[in-house]
Amino acid sequence: MSTPGKRSLQRDPNDRNVRPLELFFDLVYVFAIGQLTHHLLAHLTWTGLVETLVLYFAVFLAWAYTSWAGTLTDPDTSSVRMMLLVIMLLGLFMNVAIPEAFGEAGWLFVAAYLTIQIGRTLWLLTTGLDEVMRRHFQRALVWLVATAPLWVAGAVVEGPLRLVLWGVATVVDLAGLLSAHPFPGKRFHSERLDFAAEHHFERSRLFFMIALGETVLTTGAAVAGAPLVPMTLFTGVVALIGTIALWWVYFRRSERVAVRQAVADRDPVKISRYATNTLLVMVAGLLAIAVGDELVIAHPTGHADATTNALLFGGPFLFFAAQSWYMRVVMGDVPLSRPVALVVLVALAVATLPAPLYVAGCAALAVVLGVAIADGRRAAAEEASAESPFGAGE
Repeated sequence: MSTPGKRSLQRDPNDRNVRPLELFFDLVYVFAIGQLTHHLLAHLTWTGLVETLVLYFAVFLAWAYTSWAGTLTDPDTSSVRMMLLVIMLLGLFMNVAIPEAFGEAGWLFVAAYLTIQIGRTLWLLTTGLDEVMRRHFQRALVWLVATAPLWVAGAVVEGPLRLVLWGVATVVDLAGLLSAHPFPGKRFHSERLDFAAEHHFERSRLFFMIALGETVLTTGAAVAGAPLVPMTLFTGVVALIGTIALWWVYFRRSERVAVRQAVADRDPVKISRYATNTLLVMVAGLLAIAVGDELVIAHPTGHADATTNALLFGGPFLFFAAQSWYMRVVMGDVPLSRPVALVVLVALAVATLPAPLYVAGCAALAVVLGVAIADGRRAAAEEASAESPFGAGE
């Protein structure tokens, strides 16, 4: 219960609008996605891939928890505005440290990350959350404090040991996100809780657009930095068409159906959590695609290898695998195009190893385009059925 005369910090669960401040906050993560892409491009080894994943997961966790806090609280109150602005400033320093996080800037990355995660959770516990959410964030705080020594120890040491310590901390932090921070005998039961699910999906949509935009920026920068010959233009077009197809696959049907399902479900909090978990994997796939596209544009006639094919085909694989999981557990319906695409991507990743990079890029594009076309046809059929007086609709 709020104090008389004091404005509640809780968001109206029917409020789906994303405020300009929330959009402003997300600009920090436009920078972060670019930093992560450049880090992977500069460290195209398996060690570099693991480093990038550790940094990406930390960045995503900072965004996801803050986005969740913003969905629970009213951004038109001064306290919530201040929380977002402070975390935005800390996030900027955390993202600045990404290129040298495994070098001299490790302490800056960790200090910003822990201050964001622990500070925001402590703040949330002062906002008058309902009992279920309050207990959940109390458990979340314990999980975050438990991994803090690993993050700090990793910042102190150098070399491979830092990656090991941060890797373990990341796995634990991710486990907390994916499992909703359980304790022995205590789990997060969120049935019928009031929650602004449409707002949460809108925030997820915007973060997805940030990651998708990075593929466009990477493509443009790669084309601008390469000789303007027909092959450069061709591979640039292939990369851009692939980005458009991924946009289509996300927005043409699946995202719209997912939002409607979340709003109608008896547990919108759980559905929204699943959406966050799915977004985590999908954006990782987009990062891989962005780096793969740049490699193809820069060296179109070079031979593919395990690293480049892991990016070119692994990126779409992660994207479609995450979508398939969400469709299965939430909607109970996985279009045939998704499992077919996953099998074909694995087969083509192997089959194109002896081929030039531009051939591998075209093969990956063909799979994504196939899924986009299948989704478009299914959406059109559903819309026609819904408009027909004899159709059952979706």
